[in-house]
Amino acid sequence: MSEDKSRIEREIEILGLKRRAAEAAGSEFSTSQAPETPIEIEETFWRTVAAYEEAEWTTDAELLGKDGVKLPPPDDLDDESVGKALWMLIGALARRRVYLHSTDHLSDRELYTRLYREALHEAVKDFPCSPNAFRGIDFAGSGSEEDITIWMTYYADDDTRASWLKDFPTYPMPPRKPRPFDRDRHLPQPEIPHFSGFDDEVVEGERGDGEGLESDEGTG
Repeated sequence: MSEDKSRIEREIEILGLKRRAAEAAGSEFSTSQAPETPIEIEETFWRTVAAYEEAEWTTDAELLGKDGVKLPPPDDLDDESVGKALWMLIGALARRRVYLHSTDHLSDRELYTRLYREALHEAVKDFPCSPNAFRGIDFAGSGSEEDITIWMTYYADDDTRASWLKDFPTYPMPPRKPRPFDRDRHLPQPEIPHFSGFDDEVVEGERGDGEGLESDEGTG
């Protein structure tokens, strides 16, 4: 790719990439541009979005299998072995830039079992996350009634709980409890570079299926 493309050539390229992404996703994307974003970064961003939307669907279990990662069934593991298997799996996911969140309410066995039997079999795109993007698996973030209760019980601070009750005054707020496990602060985390002027609202229209790339711009 030529490094001498003019701005108008890049803008035309970006519009084409947005059309490709919209056709693959079945949803519309904003045609506006972030005014302070370098055009080269915006072109790279939309090239990534288009490639992501056009990628095939798979699962993390299948992708890990391609990496040679073998996951023993949780019922075959004693308590010590399940902890080792869990951290091996956490590392394997991090190498694919997939990171876990909100796990401190789950024991090693519970978390490994949830991953082995459920989370790793959710549909994801067969798309390698770039150094500036990552995916997350949040064990209290689905928005379900159960997960909201878990979040409010173990993770939400007083301000968040008060704000929630202001918006939903009839919500049966559970009492706060200490997290039974201390894992989250030790989990691998993505490095988050900063692109001055990058507008992380440039993509509009949520897919609604919970699947997508997370920009390292203020997400995680």
